[in-house]
Amino acid sequence: MEKQTDKNQQPWLGALLPPDTCEFPTRNADGFAIPELTPEQRYAFDTHGWFLVPEVFTGSELKEMRDFGCRLHHDPESIPEHERSPVGGPLQKLIDHPLVVSLLNEFTAHPAVTSPECYGFAVESASLFYRAPGMGHFGPHNGNGLLRFPGDVHYYNAFPGKGYSPHTRIVWELNEVKKGQGGTLLVTGSHKSVYTAPADIQNPNSDIWATYGCPGGSLLFFTEALTHSATEWTNTENDRIAVFNLYSPVDSGFAKVYKPPPKLLAEMPPLRRTLFRDRYVVDNPNGTP
Repeated sequence: MEKQTDKNQQPWLGALLPPDTCEFPTRNADGFAIPELTPEQRYAFDTHGWFLVPEVFTGSELKEMRDFGCRLHHDPESIPEHERSPVGGPLQKLIDHPLVVSLLNEFTAHPAVTSPECYGFAVESASLFYRAPGMGHFGPHNGNGLLRFPGDVHYYNAFPGKGYSPHTRIVWELNEVKKGQGGTLLVTGSHKSVYTAPADIQNPNSDIWATYGCPGGSLLFFTEALTHSATEWTNTENDRIAVFNLYSPVDSGFAKVYKPPPKLLAEMPPLRRTLFRDRYVVDNPNGTP
């Protein structure tokens, strides 16, 4: 009989997942404790498909990240070549910020390929969005996340006591966002919708759309199963500077895993490097990038 190769491929034949395969990191790569989601946050993400945490960063720390984002957009040559990335410089610490890891451990991580030294999810993409007035185009997409063909990770699964979002978007707003002036548009609850969206979905000013206003340094979570859209940036007081990071499980995804410049990746702490490991499950509990 063929030998079972690794306990991290459990469960077999419907057996329960053993507790020793479910140890998540308790601290991030910078050594900061990872909190548990509050009941309110868990409920909001599951029922609404999104929620916002205001002012995670303030002061000089926020200014450093905002200035780096401006240089990356306007003057990349002023940045060392290997740091010219949305995960470079001071932006690197955003990809596994404790609040980010907290949500992803709950809704995205694959327990069987997670350990205290290894995250159970991957960074699928990382982008810097810089928008001056007039930039940004309306284009609704996704939704109906309960009904997706196999292989399409834009879905959302749920049963009593547990929700699962294999395609999860994290947005760091580094400048102020005024409500109704260019922040991301979201259709609350549409990740669980089972009917075709009404025609009004094509109107960015329709009440069907929810959005937000927030100070710089705020953090937006949403499941990619949610209907959402960009919209034109109309705030003339400041441009939009936002870091959009997308996460998916280690065992599946929509696009190739994002790979930072090799030198930047090599300089990252070991735990952070596991965010960029290849996608497979067998013998990948402590996968390497």
